[in-house]
Amino acid sequence: MRVLLVEDHPALREMIASHLARRGFAVDAVPCAKDAYAALAVVAYDGLILDLGLPDADGMTVLSEARARTAGILPVLLVTARDALEDRVRGLNAGADDYIVKPFELLELEARLRAVLRRPGTRDELALCCGRLAFDPASRQATVGGVVLDLTRRETDLLEELLRAAERVVVKDVLEDRMYSFGEPVTANALEAAVSRLRKRLASTEAGVRVETKRGIGYRLVVGEARELGP
Repeated sequence: MRVLLVEDHPALREMIASHLARRGFAVDAVPCAKDAYAALAVVAYDGLILDLGLPDADGMTVLSEARARTAGILPVLLVTARDALEDRVRGLNAGADDYIVKPFELLELEARLRAVLRRPGTRDELALCCGRLAFDPASRQATVGGVVLDLTRRETDLLEELLRAAERVVVKDVLEDRMYSFGEPVTANALEAAVSRLRKRLASTEAGVRVETKRGIGYRLVVGEARELGP
């Protein structure tokens, strides 16, 4: 899942982004409203973590703009130093799903983010299934017959995007956009390598699904045993 983090404090921004990246998220971290608007214009995010105290705009204004740009469906977690009741109520009434007051523990922020991402109406509402393979977006675990597959973060991201496409082809550019944040170095064959690893892991199970290549276009997940292990 790809998350936009808007936080002007450099050290805190880096701490949050690093923690969430280690926990399986692709994170685009920006310091101001201007950069947040630019990011929202080109990426369909799964969630937004928004600090209310920004240098170039009031966080409530950014919240309203973000909700308008995403038809009100973008899950938003507010980060604020304002602990007055009226500030918290104003944020929730403006469309935020939850808030957390500074200072906070990173594990609590992660838990609150996961909670807003799996609320009804978000993309994490139901488990994703194909063949004997099941994927729980909330826990980000893939299972075959109840046995958890040992997947890396990249393999998990790739599998989730292919499952969400429901056997439709997902073009390479879209997969790269969903799997990698702006600041991450991406080699020319990074996606192909991730596909190859996922193919091998699926082939070693009884999932009954395989990753099919549409040459020059992208990939899709289909029911059927693996016929090859190439990228």
